[in-house]
Amino acid sequence: MSLHATEHPAHQNQADQVVIGLFKDQKTNQHTESFSDELKKQIADRFNNKDFTGRSGQQVTLYNQNGQQVVLIGLGDNDDCSATALYDTTHKVVSAAAGSRCQSVALYLNDNDFNNIDTEQATKLVTLAASHAAYRYEDTKSFKDDNKHTLDRIEVATNENNSEAFRLAAGMAKGINATRHLGNYPPNLCTPKYMAKFATDIAHNDDNCDIDILDKKQMKKMGMGALLAVAQGSHNKPRLIVLSYNGADKDDDPIALVGKGITFDTGGISLKPGANMDEMKYDMCGAASVIGAFVAAVELKLPINLKVFVPAVENMPDGKAYRPGDVITSYSGQTIEVLNTDAEGRMILCDTLTYAQEFNPEVVVDMATLTGACVVALGHNAAAVMTKTDGLYEEFKTAGEQTHDRVWELPLWDEYQKQLDTSFADMKNIGGAPAGTITAGCFLSRFTKGQKWAHIDIAGVAWKDKKEGATGRPVAMLTQYLINKGIAK
Repeated sequence: MSLHATEHPAHQNQADQVVIGLFKDQKTNQHTESFSDELKKQIADRFNNKDFTGRSGQQVTLYNQNGQQVVLIGLGDNDDCSATALYDTTHKVVSAAAGSRCQSVALYLNDNDFNNIDTEQATKLVTLAASHAAYRYEDTKSFKDDNKHTLDRIEVATNENNSEAFRLAAGMAKGINATRHLGNYPPNLCTPKYMAKFATDIAHNDDNCDIDILDKKQMKKMGMGALLAVAQGSHNKPRLIVLSYNGADKDDDPIALVGKGITFDTGGISLKPGANMDEMKYDMCGAASVIGAFVAAVELKLPINLKVFVPAVENMPDGKAYRPGDVITSYSGQTIEVLNTDAEGRMILCDTLTYAQEFNPEVVVDMATLTGACVVALGHNAAAVMTKTDGLYEEFKTAGEQTHDRVWELPLWDEYQKQLDTSFADMKNIGGAPAGTITAGCFLSRFTKGQKWAHIDIAGVAWKDKKEGATGRPVAMLTQYLINKGIAK
């Protein structure tokens, strides 16, 4: 599926399906007015017969003389038309088109006169929702010629006021699709070795990109004891992937993104329940998200320097696996008492965070499906941000609002740190049941002292269910954050 901008008026568009958005009781707009008298009569009849009133999500299909479908989609009351409503409405209509005979669809939804949404945000929402709805996973299917899914071209209405917003959203969509591919790819194929190859292919496609991959031998020599402890129970050897994009002056400090890359998480010796364990292929969605943001940054040629760090590891129960009660020495030199081998994400992240700081980054942001407690706290609507850096949360909040990929802040107060105290090491790797998401952030904060840093727990947003799988969140938010950083330079 490809995304395209179109400046053609609706009545001249040659797509198989043209979609027009109308507010409640809005019987016409600039697009419907341009149609033929016959089509305008069909529209008037639908309103007069109350077959269509424009209520939110309502949909009716009309036909041009050439067989082209013209779909009217209700946007509801203008005062009630929120970013969520516009995104969901777009997703609904494109999902329906993807299940029809249509091979192309043109969307005239984002150029309405919204009371609560500006033109740039509306364009991003429509573009992102359309791409998300049209995505389909086919990598391990034998029946790829599925005639229920023929949609391969989506056009979004643009003009001089929103063409840049479309370009940015299309770049985000490319990164999101890369993230969804990695998240959905099965764990017997999406191994640490595969992730390293995937990243290598990305780097080799652009002259401004470089890649470095540390193997087990190199990490052992460096003393990355926490990362290697998690990896030692698996036949699949770990990789530490470092992607670099040079889009600014070589002397500019890079932005560092670190993504948890547990390609499959059994929990190790602290074995997870068997039910739904298949979903633990998504435990590398932090890594997939930072790779997706990297793809988007390169596609958009952002004026920043960017380094992405991916510790790619499989957590398995084996005779060589690390155990509850072990004391591990991290790359920073701090020691960790392991009380639960299923708290493995913070183990691979702490060594990677220490390593990332050796590159003198302006800011370090780590992203991880780290705790089930985050899902309990925030559900599936927002990722959790934890930081001690003044103003940094607000930057993510703004980027999330611009893309409707929202985040919420949780505290990192010193009072929570005592839950990590132990008599046998500098810290233990779990803080107990209370405030589990926060104490995980506190653990990571011990490896980022003095660094401008934020931790983002994406456990509630990275994947949805077995039907949809990986969502690609929060790539849109993260890419918008990078865009804003580039603008601020």
